[in-house]
Amino acid sequence: MTESSMKKLASTLLDAITDKDPLVQEQVCSALCSLGEARPVETLRACEEYLRQHDKLAHPYRAAVLRAMERVLSSRASELDKDTASTIILLASSEMTKTKDLVWDWQQAASGVLVAVGRQFISKVMEELLRRLHPGTLPHCAVLHTLASLSVANAFGVVPFLPSVLSSLLPVLGVAKQDTVRVAFCSALQRFSEGALEYLANLDRAPDPTVRKDAFATDIFSAYDVLFHQWLQSREAKLRLAVVEALGPMSHLLPSERLEEQLPKLLPGILALYKKHAETFYLSKSLGQILEAAVSVGSRTLETQLDALLAALHSQICVPVESSSPLVMSNQKEVLRCFTVLACSSPDRLLAFLLPRLDTSNERTRVGTLQVVRHVINSAAAQMEDKKPFILSSMRLPLLDTNSKVKRAVVQVISAMAHHGYLEQPGGEAMIEYIVQQCALPPEQEPEKPGPGSKDPKADSVRAISVRTLYLVSTTVDRMSHVLWPYLLQFLTPVRFTGALTPLCRSLVHLAQKRQEAGADAFLIQYDAHASLPSPYAVTGRLLVVSSSPYLGDGRGAAALRLLSVLHPNIHPLLGQHWETTVPLLLGYLDEHTEETLPQEEWEEKLLMFLRDTLAIISDNAWICQLSLELCRQLPCYDEAPQEKNFLYKCIGTTLGAASSKEVVRKHLQELLETARYQEEAEREGLACCFGICAISHLEDTLAQLEDFVRSEVFRKSIGILNIFKDRSENEVEKVKSALILCYGHVAARAPRELVLAKVESDILRNICQHFSTKDPALKLCLVQSVCMVSRAICSSTQAGSFHFTRKAELVAQMMEFIRAEPPDSLRTPIRKKAMLTCTYLVSVEPALDEQARADVIHGCLHSIMALLPEPKEEDGGCQKSLYLETLHALEDLLTSLLQRNMTPQGLQIMIEHLSPWIKSPRGHERARALGLSALLLRYFLEHLRVSALVPFHNLGLLIGLFSPRCADLWPATRQEAVDCVYSLLYLQLGYEGFSRDYRDDVAERLLSLKDGLVHPDPAILFHTCHSVGQIIAKRLPPDQLISLLLTMFEALGDPEKNCSRAATVMINCLLQERGGVLQEKVPEIVSVLRSKLQEAQGEHVLPAAQHSVYLLATQHCAAVVSSLLGSPLPLDRCIQAAMPTSSWQGGPAGTFCSEVHLSGGPAPSWYC
Repeated sequence: MTESSMKKLASTLLDAITDKDPLVQEQVCSALCSLGEARPVETLRACEEYLRQHDKLAHPYRAAVLRAMERVLSSRASELDKDTASTIILLASSEMTKTKDLVWDWQQAASGVLVAVGRQFISKVMEELLRRLHPGTLPHCAVLHTLASLSVANAFGVVPFLPSVLSSLLPVLGVAKQDTVRVAFCSALQRFSEGALEYLANLDRAPDPTVRKDAFATDIFSAYDVLFHQWLQSREAKLRLAVVEALGPMSHLLPSERLEEQLPKLLPGILALYKKHAETFYLSKSLGQILEAAVSVGSRTLETQLDALLAALHSQICVPVESSSPLVMSNQKEVLRCFTVLACSSPDRLLAFLLPRLDTSNERTRVGTLQVVRHVINSAAAQMEDKKPFILSSMRLPLLDTNSKVKRAVVQVISAMAHHGYLEQPGGEAMIEYIVQQCALPPEQEPEKPGPGSKDPKADSVRAISVRTLYLVSTTVDRMSHVLWPYLLQFLTPVRFTGALTPLCRSLVHLAQKRQEAGADAFLIQYDAHASLPSPYAVTGRLLVVSSSPYLGDGRGAAALRLLSVLHPNIHPLLGQHWETTVPLLLGYLDEHTEETLPQEEWEEKLLMFLRDTLAIISDNAWICQLSLELCRQLPCYDEAPQEKNFLYKCIGTTLGAASSKEVVRKHLQELLETARYQEEAEREGLACCFGICAISHLEDTLAQLEDFVRSEVFRKSIGILNIFKDRSENEVEKVKSALILCYGHVAARAPRELVLAKVESDILRNICQHFSTKDPALKLCLVQSVCMVSRAICSSTQAGSFHFTRKAELVAQMMEFIRAEPPDSLRTPIRKKAMLTCTYLVSVEPALDEQARADVIHGCLHSIMALLPEPKEEDGGCQKSLYLETLHALEDLLTSLLQRNMTPQGLQIMIEHLSPWIKSPRGHERARALGLSALLLRYFLEHLRVSALVPFHNLGLLIGLFSPRCADLWPATRQEAVDCVYSLLYLQLGYEGFSRDYRDDVAERLLSLKDGLVHPDPAILFHTCHSVGQIIAKRLPPDQLISLLLTMFEALGDPEKNCSRAATVMINCLLQERGGVLQEKVPEIVSVLRSKLQEAQGEHVLPAAQHSVYLLATQHCAAVVSSLLGSPLPLDRCIQAAMPTSSWQGGPAGTFCSEVHLSGGPAPSWYC
């Protein structure tokens, strides 16, 4: 771009800066800056020329141009030549001082240009500014502001000019009367002092390293005298704060003797302002600078002011910081900075003031004091070194405070202590225990209100802060390693620290790994030297049990397993290789799941397998017995955690199973029976699981111990004691019995199958069956569960086929009695389900049930389920819905098990006959259940069909006739199941005809495509679909089954469900139309049945349909139909009269009908003429 075009572009942009739209103005300024980035000198000259030529341009637009120039200069000032710089300096100076009035926006923009140029051309800028300072005349406020800004922006350039500047300004300080001018002077003096201090602190980089504080001391003291003694007394708060801000850095430049002289007045003067100002940040900041200056000169006066200082500062730190103002937080930091200064100069006086205040019960006082203590521990570490015991002892009462704010402050103090070696002192262990206690806080005790600046309330809770602190101290403070290891292990087993297990385990894993890196000797724990530590057995049991609920406490399962793996050398020397392989697999399994998706039983079984393998590798009976003892000791620890206690019982059973000492096994089993809390359901279940698992290896001893307990004085005494309390006794006794019965059941379920058969009747069932007379629901359920487990154990034995179960009929009868005792219309307990499962297992055991017993089982179970009210919807109760489905599945399994014992057409028909009353029930939900069960049984029969010879499926027509009218049931689900039943029956017929199981018949397959039509509510579509179903049946039904089908269909004409009755008429007529030609010999029987059904039928639709049926028969067998009709006794009833015209009053057959009448010699009926 040429210079002329560049100038033209800049001129165009500058002309547009007067646009009234602020957005346009902003875009013009942005364009000027971009242009200035590319061509800084030309752009700046264009701006300077524009402002010079447009002298009348309003100040807002002038300020906009100046701001654009400042932005260009901030990055491109180094590219200016001296002439351009001089021109810009003169322009900015002129713009800044053009008016004596305060036009801040315009004057600040011009000042910004001078400051930007002054970074490169400080001499020229200072020369121009000094030219604006006239002796005896107040300078322009903008000049003072520019000098102040330059002092900060370019201290090395401005400080050499300070003596000249001060010599011009100080004489006129007394002349300044306006508060705005005085504020400007204060700001300038503050910046001058800050610039001088920066210069003196960096003399190695300064242009004149010979400069000393003395060069400014006299002038600064003169200014101090005016500011402190005159201006500080002003009523204007803004001026007072400006004075205080200036006095802070100025105090560092005062002569030492003058500062010492002024402190008795200066410090009280500053402290007095705390009561006058709400915003105290500037006071605290300045006070901190004054204190630093006093300490740096070794002031003795400070000692006399210390009490007042400490009291004022302490009251400031105790102010709550909930305010949203950032100045409140900044004030806290400055106050703490003051405390640091005092801690370094007078540590004893400071602690003597602070520590007694920790004993107060006032929340604000205690929290504020703790903040100061934490700060001085960090910032004055050297001075606090020999004060550690006093500080630690002073924490006694704060450790007992339950206030959450105090707790947070205490945790922060302990964190600071950890970094500075306090926790290595006597009393340090109490601090560590406190942190662990806070990590164990339950979530419900965490505060709801967030801390300042905290978005997540939980992130600022006592527990969250404690967890972070424990981990950081464990992982980042090297000196804490020998303090925390192995000390933290002692917090693993006590119940009160359960909530802290996850952070504890994570910290211990890190500490253990560091110890391993240091060498085996450093890692192995010397238990003799640490008597308070839990034993390896206690640690193993605790970590394994808490892993059973792996997602509680922020994922303590994974943390516990990792710690267990790392600790293997301290658990047992043989475990390393195995645990290094298996623990990652367990952790991977947890990673694949969440708390919602984890299959709890499968997870617990994996942990038990891990324990079994561990015990097998150790293979040391003494070690295993010691572990079992420790596990039993831990049982009371889980009274409030039933799921984990249940798992602990399983671990005990697994450990006892691995023990070779029978005495130890029996002793522990006896103790478990004597100490169990039988009133807790989960504990009864856990105890039973323990006995079952133990029986895998010790069947004889387990049964013997159960028998001994029943006969023992302990059992009798407990029963006797309970009998004293008449209101409780029966219930409590039943719970003890329930637990024992469950124990027998689990023993049977878990014990080796080859051993359990010999014990089933003599030892197990003998002790179970004697309680069958109970009416207690819980005991009854335990009885059913145990008998179910026993039955399953018998069935799964390889010797089940040769086992003759003498108690089978008795048990089946008892299960049916339990089922019949349940309320017929509601499902409240799993007794039905368990009892039917038991019967399912018992059915397959020899001896076989007789026919009557089978019928009783089927009838009783069907009546128990079918009569239930409709199953609850999911939103009504998920548990109830689940129980209903499980119970229904149990019924399905029982019926299929019974069917399996008689896989013949006759056996199938027997099952369907039991269902038939429910299939025809007037209640829709009962029909739906019956059709569902029928479909299931037919599918099962079809899937397990084995035809060794071609035999007829003699009851096909009967069964199809039962199900096909249900294709029009009012319940859509029932229609679908009805089609499935017909589908299965057609394929059963094909199977009996010799077709293979994988054969697919095109006609039968069409049934599946018709199911969609059955969902449609339109009756026309529904009955058209029924007609199509009838056509399919007609095509595939063997001729010998047709009459039985029709006769069954005729029965359906009287069905109370009108839709099914109509469907029957549709299908009858379809069958007669499609297959009526083969029915000549059956015409009299059909007409007779039709006549009788018409007499019984109530529906209006039946008579027209029957007429059409007679017509269809007459079109194919006219003579036979007429003969059957005429053969009816006189006088002809209404039904025959209705049927006769149908047979005759149709074109073709009418002539035949007349011929038949003539040949018979009888007169034509009058209705025919």
